[in-house]
Amino acid sequence: MHSLALIPWLDPETIISAAGPWALLVVCLIIFAETGLLIGFLFPGDTLLIISGLLTHTNDVFGVNIWVVCSLIALAAFIGGEVGYYIGHKGGPAVFERKESGIFSKRNVERTNAFFERFGGITVILARFVPIVRTFAPVAAGVGHMPWRRYTLYNLIGALLWGFGLTMVGYLIAYIPWVRDLVTEYIDIILLVAVGGTALVVAYHYFSEKWKSRKEAASGGKLETDAAEARDLALEPDVFEHRPEDSQ
Repeated sequence: MHSLALIPWLDPETIISAAGPWALLVVCLIIFAETGLLIGFLFPGDTLLIISGLLTHTNDVFGVNIWVVCSLIALAAFIGGEVGYYIGHKGGPAVFERKESGIFSKRNVERTNAFFERFGGITVILARFVPIVRTFAPVAAGVGHMPWRRYTLYNLIGALLWGFGLTMVGYLIAYIPWVRDLVTEYIDIILLVAVGGTALVVAYHYFSEKWKSRKEAASGGKLETDAAEARDLALEPDVFEHRPEDSQ
């Protein structure tokens, strides 16, 4: 294995020895947070899933087979979606009453609402593959009181397609000889690129939202979403009955 002395903490052996049996739990907690908490969009969901699948094949990083890895990650994604829905359902529009920041943005909620208005309830499934939207969709569905049984069905499908599916894709990619050899030989570099790339994207999004908020404040705009605006952000129940073909 190619090793970079300057970043030994990225060596899979170091990760395994440091995290030990908790490595898979850490991944599951990150996936849960990304789909269950309003700050979850800061986490590297898609990249993390594919890398987890790759490392399960090439380095047996979790010490369990791929079916267990995929199943637990999908379960974490499903539970996260249920928690997000519960937060929105119980909290109501008040969930959106907060100060604009690099973490929370009214624009992110509006972007999520636009998905619901275009695709209806199936957004819960599609959102899994769209960063930021997958974090706010469960909460938006809960605030709008999307029928729980329907939401849970879509949430389950989305968790399986995204959590189980992308992780398995990463595992299967490693069956390609040159990919497997490349990952085995340069895993530390791949992890550095994955972590560094994700950090750059998160930093860009965070500071971009902060800049927009400051620019809006400088022009006399509001930095806080009040109760009336929060109520306007709540989706109407009929939005969840909407079908994609209705917008064509």
